[in-house]
Amino acid sequence: MLTLAWPFLLLLLPLPLIFRKKQQQKPMGGHLLLPGASLPGQVVATEKSQQSKKRYWLVWCLLVLACARPLWVGEPIELPSKGRDLMLSVDLSGSMQIEDMVIDGKVVDRFTLIQHVISDFIERRKGDRIGLILFADHAYLQSPLTQDRRTVAQYLKEAQIGLVGKQTAIGEAIALGVKRFDKVEQSNRVLILLTDGSNNAGAISPEQATQIAAQRGVTIYTIGVGADVMERRTLFGKERVNPSMDLDESQLQQIAKATGGQYFRARNTEELEQIYQVIDTLEPVSREQLSYRPQSELFYWPLAIALLASIVTALSNIAAFRPSLSSKPQFAKGGR
Repeated sequence: MLTLAWPFLLLLLPLPLIFRKKQQQKPMGGHLLLPGASLPGQVVATEKSQQSKKRYWLVWCLLVLACARPLWVGEPIELPSKGRDLMLSVDLSGSMQIEDMVIDGKVVDRFTLIQHVISDFIERRKGDRIGLILFADHAYLQSPLTQDRRTVAQYLKEAQIGLVGKQTAIGEAIALGVKRFDKVEQSNRVLILLTDGSNNAGAISPEQATQIAAQRGVTIYTIGVGADVMERRTLFGKERVNPSMDLDESQLQQIAKATGGQYFRARNTEELEQIYQVIDTLEPVSREQLSYRPQSELFYWPLAIALLASIVTALSNIAAFRPSLSSKPQFAKGGR
């Protein structure tokens, strides 16, 4: 079905007529026009000028139509009536840029691994509603619960380390996720927390946030990201270090246990993907049957035709104006 998003803008169509009528009512300013005579630069009304006027009207109508936003609305598509509600809380602190992970034989930083695995995880969650929280110095809601998986995956792809600070506010990330579930009645209320450190920022502690989550029925699955061993070069050769020494695994385990969830250790891609199997075992919750009608924007068609008509009109006016410039006034011969 063809429709207009803003049909009221069609009221602008007669606007040029109103201005033209007002201009015609103004006095000519003392100019005297004689029959058969024309002032310098005056355009004689010809068939070409009439065609130009028609093109101007066509351009104006097309521009107004483009502003009204024509849309093609497709057939209704029913959304899945059963699914899970999953809120993802992803750590963007400075330590997430440590390169101790491997994807397809290539060493990458921790956040790149999370983007790689979680993007695939989001794509698999057909029928589920997913939200995204990014946290560092503070926690910020990037996307509320939605079935638009592509948008959530795009937000995660566009996120950057240090975007919201360099520290780790785990307590705020949990509290914000719990708050978003308050507006949902029938829900699994699952919060997946991914971090590589310990809480060192934020206005609420992880213990307080976990207590609130347990009271409101939010299940938290915590994931500790980071390798156990990494080699680095020094002046005295290679040295083996533990890049995950700042990871507070005991705290993450307590958070998961207090809310009925599980703790996962993600040292590589395979371990991080274990969360798939656990989420798949959760029973989907029935929701109200919803549907939507896909829409396709069509405004660019009248806009393109208006541009083409404008170019044709301009070229025709230039072609009509050149002969008038090349013609010279003729004077009768003879002297005094």
